[in-house]
Amino acid sequence: MKKNIFLIACLLFAVSFAKAAKVDTVETYSDAMHKKIKAIVITPADYEQGKQFPVVYLLHGAGGNYKQFYDLNHAIADWADHYHLMIVCADGGVTSWYWDSPVDPNFKYETYVSKELVGYIDKNYKTIKNKTGRAISGLSMGGQGAFYLAIRHQDIFGAVGSMSGGVDIRPFPNNWDMAKRLGSYDQNPDIWEKTTVTNLLYLIKPNSLAITFDCGTDDFFYRVNCILHDKMVERNIPHDFTSRPGAHTSDYWANSVLYHLMFFNNYFKKNAPKA
Repeated sequence: MKKNIFLIACLLFAVSFAKAAKVDTVETYSDAMHKKIKAIVITPADYEQGKQFPVVYLLHGAGGNYKQFYDLNHAIADWADHYHLMIVCADGGVTSWYWDSPVDPNFKYETYVSKELVGYIDKNYKTIKNKTGRAISGLSMGGQGAFYLAIRHQDIFGAVGSMSGGVDIRPFPNNWDMAKRLGSYDQNPDIWEKTTVTNLLYLIKPNSLAITFDCGTDDFFYRVNCILHDKMVERNIPHDFTSRPGAHTSDYWANSVLYHLMFFNNYFKKNAPKA
């Protein structure tokens, strides 16, 4: 009897393992920057069944790389399974801020993520190849990057999120290599003003983006996130904003990313092609 129970347990384990999401590291190439760049691609267990899948792009923070989100919370692979979607963890060059730098031609990460990486994923995977099948989010630098890219490329992304995002860069002119990417604030104030997310809200077209963002109350970016929320309310831009206890920490982001995946899943379901 014990032997039979053991065999059944092994069989159940094997079945559950066989149905697990697949986590791959791929190597892409950027024509804009003339170099190879890695990304993590997570495909759900039912990927081989022939349907097209929506994709969530996740952008890491300053000092991180393409592995940051998966290292923070391996459970994102389980949620890719649960929601039947793909997750792509992009690389942002440590401190690119996901801009095409006007002062350093070696940093063209806006072009890379919004065009080259999306193009690679659409070419090599069974994806929904329009904005209703794409969402983008990120943490800290990546939260700023997600907003920046989604607002500037509303034809590419249909939903956007930010976790503890640096959504107004102007209070931090000497931090995280931003001056290396944009030039110093005192010498290039126009560039900084045109780049910060809180000044880009006028570009958001009605009903063009599904928006969610959050920040911990003990985070040094908390105030700029609250200001962004107020500005969106003032402009009648629909969005979800969550303020919860927490700081600029891995524990906060490991929890937050699961809420973003739920938000994006609801967006994808709402906009799924009619059968």
